[in-house]
Amino acid sequence: MYSQEEIYHKIVSILEEMFEVDPQQVTPDAHLYEDLDIDSIDAVDLIVELKKMTGKKIQPDDFKAVRTVQDVVVEVHKLLSKD
Repeated sequence: MYSQEEIYHKIVSILEEMFEVDPQQVTPDAHLYEDLDIDSIDAVDLIVELKKMTGKKIQPDDFKAVRTVQDVVVEVHKLLSKD
């Protein structure tokens, strides 16, 4: 089980590696679309990576309300808490 802090650091790493986002720009309050230039295609790629990380199927509906990095952390943490 990952803590929210561990999930956050993993997401920062994914954003940096996959989308060449400067890690200095990534904060919990950073908006994926406006601040980090993550578009809808990138979001799908991010969900695929999160699925690999969690080993769980991710429902797109779970991520419809996601706007910030912290929103992603919360959703992944909820997903990992389910069994």
